[in-house]
Amino acid sequence: MTGVNAALDFPLFYDLPGVAKGQLPPNSVIDMFARRQQNQRGIVSTHGDASRFFVTFLDNHDQHNRFYYSDAGDPHRFDDQATLGLGCLFALQGIPCVYYGTEQGLHGAGGSPEAVREALWGKPKAFDRSHPFFQAMRRLTAVRGEQPALRYGRQYFRPLSGDGIHFGLSTFRNGVLAFSRILNDQEVLVVANTDAGETWRGDVIVDYALNPAKTPYKLLYSNKAGRSASSRPRVVERAGANVEIHEADGSATHGPIRVLPVVLEASEVRILQGVV
Repeated sequence: MTGVNAALDFPLFYDLPGVAKGQLPPNSVIDMFARRQQNQRGIVSTHGDASRFFVTFLDNHDQHNRFYYSDAGDPHRFDDQATLGLGCLFALQGIPCVYYGTEQGLHGAGGSPEAVREALWGKPKAFDRSHPFFQAMRRLTAVRGEQPALRYGRQYFRPLSGDGIHFGLSTFRNGVLAFSRILNDQEVLVVANTDAGETWRGDVIVDYALNPAKTPYKLLYSNKAGRSASSRPRVVERAGANVEIHEADGSATHGPIRVLPVVLEASEVRILQGVV
């Protein structure tokens, strides 16, 4: 249908790593997908179909730096950025591809691709299954495998609000990226706080028809240790007279809407599912 079986998703690569690190605003990724959807009209029939054709990645052997950065003075300072990026990669449209060594915390940067081609060969216990990044990928792979919506579902970027009144997409660095994957009557919500220093508290819009008021959402994944799966935020309805939603096309609309209250630590990503 497209002339090729699949292609490396460089357009996403140009934006997602910067967004995950708070260097680019989340709407950079949102705008990229909007352009793609427009260009695909008449070629790829649905949002879900796009997941068959694009191999997504955060870095590879032809770049001059790996996605994961380890500060010599504080080696684990940016670990959560790595797992946040992986969480988004595994939940966004596409076929996630992880560069070897990411699961072992390999990092590097330099003036040529050789700077990121560290070898594991010869290193004692090179494939450490207990490494936190390996464990994060194992959990993400399991969630993706258990949730067809993350593999085949339609994708919708969600407006959000810090005051419960004004909703919109994050257009500034260190913002929050929120999107849903929907398949039939199942909605999986992904929310990522790209600010490495501040907690985010707010509301994220969810599908009105699929989420009656008080619908609980269960936690499928968080990159923060100690998150309790028993904590289940519930959907809240906001009356139309009390909210203003700024859409990606620049228009403003009003509710009623249904939202999920979310609290995210710095550099935290959560994957949640509505309990029908």
